[in-house]
Amino acid sequence: MRIAALDLGSNSFHLLVADVHPDGTFEPVAREKEMLRLGDDVSRHGCVPPTAADRAVASARRLVRLAHALGAAEVLAKATSAIRTATNGSELVDRIEQETGIDVDVISGLEEARLIFGAVRASVVLDPAPALCVDIGGGSVEYMVGDPAGLRWAESVPIGVGRLTAELVRDDPPSKGDRRRLGDRIRTALEPLVDAVRSRAPRMGVGTSGTINDLARIAVALRTEMVPPSSNGLRVERAAFEDLEDRIMRMKASERRRLPGLEEKRADLLPAGSMLLTISLELFGVDVLTVSDWALREGIVLDAVRTHDPRELSDDPRALRRAAVTGLARRCNSDERHTHTVARLALELFDRTRALHGLGEADREMLEYAALLHDIGQHVSRQGHHRHAAYLVENAHLRGFEPAEVAFLAALVRHHRKGDPKPSEPRFAALGGRDRERLRALAAILRVADGMDRGRRGVVEGFSVDVGGDLVMLRLRTTGDPELSLWGVRRRRDLFEAVFGRELEVTVATAQKV
Repeated sequence: MRIAALDLGSNSFHLLVADVHPDGTFEPVAREKEMLRLGDDVSRHGCVPPTAADRAVASARRLVRLAHALGAAEVLAKATSAIRTATNGSELVDRIEQETGIDVDVISGLEEARLIFGAVRASVVLDPAPALCVDIGGGSVEYMVGDPAGLRWAESVPIGVGRLTAELVRDDPPSKGDRRRLGDRIRTALEPLVDAVRSRAPRMGVGTSGTINDLARIAVALRTEMVPPSSNGLRVERAAFEDLEDRIMRMKASERRRLPGLEEKRADLLPAGSMLLTISLELFGVDVLTVSDWALREGIVLDAVRTHDPRELSDDPRALRRAAVTGLARRCNSDERHTHTVARLALELFDRTRALHGLGEADREMLEYAALLHDIGQHVSRQGHHRHAAYLVENAHLRGFEPAEVAFLAALVRHHRKGDPKPSEPRFAALGGRDRERLRALAAILRVADGMDRGRRGVVEGFSVDVGGDLVMLRLRTTGDPELSLWGVRRRRDLFEAVFGRELEVTVATAQKV
């Protein structure tokens, strides 16, 4: 089923068209955005002026036409702060409905928070929980506290960046008076929420919205001299945001537009946005912010999915990572029987050789995901499928993974076949020294496990491992002809022997089915 979510926001109108799958996940088909800045007009005039209303109606009409052209069976439109508070918001909604033929739902700030949190919990791992989530919009800011099982508390505050900029910022760069007015307004609005937030003892912070995503990309780009390809899962310290705020406050809009990672049209909103974020983090005691690039429009889609097919929310904070991996494997028509067999064997080999590799649970998790994804490149071509698989992992927008984890997983999938990873290979070269060691060890285990299922018939039901000073003995228990499994392990054991400094011998004792 293909549906579309239309977010009629205070800064921008956003369209997301997505294919919804039976398992409750969805795959984006198209995204489109038009920045209208209605919140600025409403802050200055109390209403949406005629010319701005005409632009808004024309924009909604174009986006709805695009959704229909892409085959969306349903268009779900939600209007937020600017239209909600404008004195002529009702008239604008009537015009949009009349000219597009769709219904527009004007939602409250708390409903907006509920939908946003639904997107956040499906986008990043909320661990440790509970998490304080912040969404900075043009007209309002939503603060939410929740965990993987759902939203526990929320508040919507009418101090969005468009509103603050229109009402309080008069100079470029902002003057001392501008900064004082901004700080006073923000603190006056947020200090009454401090006790409510702290009483719920959030253990991590998550930020979403265009403003926060841009600030995070800029902060990382200024530190690394490279704009991250995705902001989802980025972790940025409060100190980095505070340093960025100091820098932004000294810059003119023309200079801010050249900041790496910034959407140009947001340049004049950065002073208010950066101060709003840093004061929020300070007041609520957040030292590190994790970024989600999903927000209201993704929440609208997810809410529609749950309406059609209600499912229990999992209280496992990492469940979304597994769902992202299995969803990618499914979309690539992966051989599920083979990859699950390889994953089972790889995890068993990992557990039985802990004395050799000394790796932890996070490494075990990455090994499992690499096993489930190692063959997805065959969806593109059997030849060079390891390289295709790495590309697919890098570009799948895996939810719940930090960018560094995606890079490591792609490199591990890339090296699941043969040869010792070399610095000449770009993905391996991009890893730090410790990560290179981790990758070699995990790739060695993955190759042996893949070799055990060389015939793709699941004949290896288990094995024993004896680790000696010079030799590792692998004894397979099989339920069928072991010839291909023996051949597969012997063919894939070179890296294992190189990494662990021991020869690997494999034998078999056939176990008869009862």
